[in-house]
Amino acid sequence: MRVLQVSAEIYPLLKTGGLADVTGALPAALARAGCEPRVLLPGFPSILAGLSEATEVTSLHTSFGERTTLRLGHLSALGGLAAYVIDAPALYDRPGDPYLDESGQPHADNHRRFALLGQAASALAHGADPRWAPQVVHSHDWHAALANAYLALSGAGSRNHVRTVYTVHNLAYQGLFPPYLLPELRLPASAFTIDGLEFHGQVSFMKAGLAYADRVTTVSPSYAREIQTPEAGCGLDGLLRQRQVLLSGILNGVDNEVWNPGRDPHLVARYDVARLAGKARCKAALQAELGLEPEPKALLFGIVGRFAEQKGLPLLLAVLPDIVRLGGQLVLLGSGDAGLEQALRDAAAAHPAEVALRIGYDEPLAHRIFAATDVTLVPSRYEPCGLTQMYGLRYGSLPLVRRVGGLADTVVDCTLEDMADAVATGFVFDSFDADQMRRAVRRAFALYTRPAQWRAVQRRGMSQRFGWDDAARQYAALYRELVGP
Repeated sequence: MRVLQVSAEIYPLLKTGGLADVTGALPAALARAGCEPRVLLPGFPSILAGLSEATEVTSLHTSFGERTTLRLGHLSALGGLAAYVIDAPALYDRPGDPYLDESGQPHADNHRRFALLGQAASALAHGADPRWAPQVVHSHDWHAALANAYLALSGAGSRNHVRTVYTVHNLAYQGLFPPYLLPELRLPASAFTIDGLEFHGQVSFMKAGLAYADRVTTVSPSYAREIQTPEAGCGLDGLLRQRQVLLSGILNGVDNEVWNPGRDPHLVARYDVARLAGKARCKAALQAELGLEPEPKALLFGIVGRFAEQKGLPLLLAVLPDIVRLGGQLVLLGSGDAGLEQALRDAAAAHPAEVALRIGYDEPLAHRIFAATDVTLVPSRYEPCGLTQMYGLRYGSLPLVRRVGGLADTVVDCTLEDMADAVATGFVFDSFDADQMRRAVRRAFALYTRPAQWRAVQRRGMSQRFGWDDAARQYAALYRELVGP
């Protein structure tokens, strides 16, 4: 089964969030499941730098004039994975991150930059590479969503028996652009309808993915149900209910080679479920590194990710004084909303021995935080899947989460019943409410005073297996269902 995975980023070459972790780990798991995966990526400098043995496949003729070349090579950082990369310096070689310029604003030509990703996928489905053609094009999130529209509207899928799968990683980020850009996208005016990619008068890349794909998946079973409701559907719940028989949730996995405290090169001491002593050394080292009070008995909380309202940062700010008052400490790594960043800076300045903040993203530091902390905080308003709670479980950092999306699918609350049944793995609260989160924090402090019970929950969490092989088998079964024997 020849599968083309289409995405804007891939770990370890380019990462802004969990999307890269998924697209970096899934191809190898698909290969183990009997598929023949290749990836298609935009030619951002770090991706081109990681491409070896590259040869030119074809030139891509865009409607907006940039010179582009489609190259095929191998990504040594991903075990030699075969990769198509769009070499278009005018579109991809510039300051800023993949989506935002240096001032933090979306690049003005993002519609071109990511439409080209879809056009390249369509070209490969049309036979642009005479030696390899996909049977399934699997695109990820809004950046790659137009692949489904180009294939459906050109008829390439039906002529070449190419099927499409579209995975929603976060429905809230939709890729919305003004309708006058439609001709630049090489899409017919007939596509700009309520049944196509029109969304409240704008062109929606996300809606194109949802409307034109043969199958739609998202990254957890709970999120697949939630996005069919007005509360979580971001205005697209009607379309998702209409396509519900073609919609499924496949839980993301964790790359156990990358996230493994027993072999992690970023840690001062390695440990595993049977030998936990190294975790205390990691805690002491992080406290020293970040200038926290060197108190081994302090309950150390950590949060790694975007600083956004969606991630529950307002709840965290409301509960932070309670964490400090109860003798806890807090480590934060991430970036995002300027107001939230400033509020966190103020909190760190007010409590320098208890609160440490690092703005930006640092992959080795993220590993050290999961290894050092006792509790991983993920108090999200909504969470399609979430990976940090699974990293926390892997590293013996008990997740404290809101019961939503993938968080509900991966963490079991430390209730008396679940403790008695030996299934509890963390702390869960229901409403997006500071008082409910505060009570969950109090439960964490209470359990921490019972070391034997804490260790039992910690070891149970570390024994959970959220590897990619199960998800890959589900994707492979989906591909076979679409393509046939």
